[in-house]
Amino acid sequence: ILLCLGAKLEETAKLLASSGYKVYIAQTPAQANERLREGKTEIVLFSPDFAAEFGGAAILQQKANAMYSSERRRLFLASLEEGGATMNAHDAFLRNLNLIVNTSDIPQLPLILNRALLDFNDLYHYLNRGLGLEPI
Repeated sequence: ILLCLGAKLEETAKLLASSGYKVYIAQTPAQANERLREGKTEIVLFSPDFAAEFGGAAILQQKANAMYSSERRRLFLASLEEGGATMNAHDAFLRNLNLIVNTSDIPQLPLILNRALLDFNDLYHYLNRGLGLEPI
């Protein structure tokens, strides 16, 4: 999981690492872009305050919006934000995200991610099987 977070970075990284996730941290949009270009990242968790001086969150969102659908289906994009409603599928869909998590739900983040990934993989089960791809 690639973390592109601002104030909640340390807390979130420790929690996810202790839950068995392999955590990578990007400090700038350029670092995040490089990690995505390598093609090894399947999950990106970002926040609106990520590298604000560089427009970090907006750059990540533009990158996701510009991806070909075949690439986008292999990337699980989640936003960690104060104003969002956790697991609001409609809001996430409208923003081309897979998941929105409210910062107050950080203690349950591993459970929320596991559930959302199960749903995501269930949605793309037959496509992944047809293409011979492993689920995320």
